[in-house]
Amino acid sequence: MDEHAQGRTTSTACRRPFVPIFCEYYYAKRDALRRELYFKSSAGRRALRLMLKESLMEMDKIQI
Repeated sequence: MDEHAQGRTTSTACRRPFVPIFCEYYYAKRDALRRELYFKSSAGRRALRLMLKESLMEMDKIQI
């Protein structure tokens, strides 16, 4: 999380400041990567959007 917040990760460096609105922790890296791949799929994006619908609407109202 620190690497993302400090811009040391290429995937989030251009979208700083990094504001996490959803976080899951896994003991095994393979489980975390599997979950990440799911969220990057069409079904996963839809599920994430449904789970975070209210949060995403609030984020649209706030200027960061």
